[in-house]
Amino acid sequence: MPPLSRLRPEHPAPRGLRVVIVGPDELPAVEAEAGRLRDRLARSGHQATLRLAPRSEWGVGRFHPDGGPADLAIVLGGDGSILRTARWMGYEQVPVVGFNLGTLGFLADFSITEVETVLEDVASGAFRLVDHLMFETEVIRDGVPILRELGLNETSLLAGPPFSMIELCLFVDGDIATTYRCDGLIVSTPVGSTAYNLSAGGPIVRKDLDAFVFTPLSPHTLTNRTVVDAAGRVYELLVPAPNEGSACVVDGRVVTGLMTADRVRVRRATPRFTLVETRNHGYYRTLRDKLHWGGGIDKTAGRAARGGGGS
Repeated sequence: MPPLSRLRPEHPAPRGLRVVIVGPDELPAVEAEAGRLRDRLARSGHQATLRLAPRSEWGVGRFHPDGGPADLAIVLGGDGSILRTARWMGYEQVPVVGFNLGTLGFLADFSITEVETVLEDVASGAFRLVDHLMFETEVIRDGVPILRELGLNETSLLAGPPFSMIELCLFVDGDIATTYRCDGLIVSTPVGSTAYNLSAGGPIVRKDLDAFVFTPLSPHTLTNRTVVDAAGRVYELLVPAPNEGSACVVDGRVVTGLMTADRVRVRRATPRFTLVETRNHGYYRTLRDKLHWGGGIDKTAGRAARGGGGS
């Protein structure tokens, strides 16, 4: 539970909450929806600040409104918008509600048609605050840290042009664990396990767990498989001989090219990313809806399996 927020689950939300409404202004529906949300919040006695900007400008300047930190961030868009918002908030995270204007959305879990229901649940205290692991990625060159990035989904080391395999040596708390020969490696949080990690064949890890997932891309050795380990350890990747186009990518952003003997350190960050979940939305419902986990069972059979009856 972030110390900056006055939101408390199972209790009515106090009047006068500071709310920041965030969205990419390239999407046609964002401006109109943001205006409606601001008006709705104002009628309920809350103060809403709009942060609508092109995606390329997110993360520039201070996120929280003047006069004090926000209590809640409402994000319009998709999972990419939420990732950028988490980065924009930096080390002053507050709870997030995501309304999906895209096509998938694991983090932006609510449909825009659910705005009224979600706001009513938040106002009445019928919600949960679920904390998620964030990480810091540090690139060390010639023994000197050259950058540090805060992330939510994953750090990826990619072989890049000329698209030959590279070696990556993984150290855990200073001890060598393994050497990968591969096209790259994804170091994912549980939140990121349904993103690039899932596309690469990695496992889905419950998003409120504290763990890192290591998924190699096209490993040369068949025994190199995904590994899940505790988030309390310090992980370091040595890149002995990168390709000309090898790069370190954090949450989909190329943060630096890689040079010979670079070390990339990944560890748990102090801030936690917090999502608001309501009584009608939970982890497995999201997976069922987004991944179409129907299994061929129709709704009637599903109700019977849960002990339910007719209509």
